[in-house]
Parts: sequence; C-alpha cells; structure tokens
Amino acid sequence: MKSYSRPDGRRADQIRPVRLEPGIAPAATGSVLVCMGHTQVICAVTVEESVPRWMKEQKVRGGWITAEYSMLPYAATQRNKRESTSGKVGGRTQEIQRLIGRSLRAIVDLDLLGSRTLWLDCDVLQADGGTRTASITGAYAALRLAVDRCLKEGRLEADPIREPLAAVSVGVVEGHPLLDLCYIEDVAAEVDMNIVMTASGKMVEIQGTAESQPFSVPAMNRMLTLAKKGIRELLQVQQKA
Repeated sequence: MKSYSRPDGRRADQIRPVRLEPGIAPAATGSVLVCMGHTQVICAVTVEESVPRWMKEQKVRGGWITAEYSMLPYAATQRNKRESTSGKVGGRTQEIQRLIGRSLRAIVDLDLLGSRTLWLDCDVLQADGGTRTASITGAYAALRLAVDRCLKEGRLEADPIREPLAAVSVGVVEGHPLLDLCYIEDVAAEVDMNIVMTASGKMVEIQGTAESQPFSVPAMNRMLTLAKKGIRELLQVQQKA
C-alpha cells in the first residue's frame, strides 16, 4: 500500500488543533465557540422553564434536552441557502440536530432537570469537515457551563450530568485509517464514521458508512481505537475550558 500524506501534514492518529472559547454568547446560559482546525461552531444553551406539550399530555416526569443545528450561509466556500427561506428543515439538518439532542440526553438525568427544557443551539460559522462532531463536543461544554450556572443560582438542586462526552470523526482514505477528517479527506473517504463516546469509554453512537467498498470488523476496530484516542484528547480540552 502506498503511503498517504494528509493535506495539513498531520499524523494519521492526530486530531486538528482544538480550541474552546467559553462565554461567546453572553445572553445564553452557557456558550462556547469550538474550533477544530478550520471548522468553527458556536454552541449555546438556553434554559426554558417549561417542557414540550407531549410531555405534559403524557405526564412524563422531569425535563427535556433538544437541539437545533444550522450552517450559516457563508460557512462554506459556496453560499448555503438559509433553510428558513424554503420553509422547512432539510433532512441532513434534522439528522444532525437529532444526533446532538440524543447524545446529550444520554449523559443527563432528565428527572433532575425538573420541569424545564434545555435548548442546544449549534451554529456553524465555518465548515471544514466534522461539523456534527464539533457541535456535540461544543454542546457538552456549553451544557456543563449552563448547568454550573443553574446550580450556582439555585435553579437546580443537584447536578444532572452523569459524565462528560465528546465526538470525533474517523475514516479510511486511500486505504489508510485516519482520525478527525478535514473536508478534503471527508469527500475522498472510502469509509466515513462519526463516534460519540463518554469519558468512561461507553459508546453513545456509532455512525459508519462505506462510501465505496464494504469494510471489515478489524478495520472498524482500528477506527474505533483512533476515535478513543481523539475523544480522550477532546475531553481534556473540555476540562481546561
């Protein structure tokens, strides 16, 4: 197999430079700007002192966490049309915001939230691959900040977050397993996977697709090993932020 040189010179097991800037949206209860390479996403949490109607009608206890995701028109080299102008949310957007919402619900005790909803808004400022995984990583950091604020203000009696989590992409390009794909690698990938994992090593979600040839179980395990390494590093960045 011929050698492969990554466009940005990284090793196969190396994530892009990561930065988390807290407090980017002062009006939100918690917010961060997450930068992974050239991908930049603002993640903000807003607390609403009510729950969705379906929870009231079904008498479901506790609170709820839901997410909205959007890519700003200027996030990529070619302008994206705002979905609000078409009057509906696209299929890709629905998939990503559902992924963000269920990923964060997986590590939160919803009963401890009380009768309130936490809105996770993830807005992509610049897209260079991995926007959904960056959104999840940033959304957790924003959620942690929001919960800490609610605890300090007495709005929550106990910490509902069970453990941290983060997400990263992995894939196979020209036969080589790679960690944290940038856009050039993403579009050329033979296999594309997104991994969401907790600090204790439990998997929340594994999204994997063979773009050309099917991949083997050993190949999947190699990618999972890369993902675990990357997520450990992302959790450390979250902790510092």
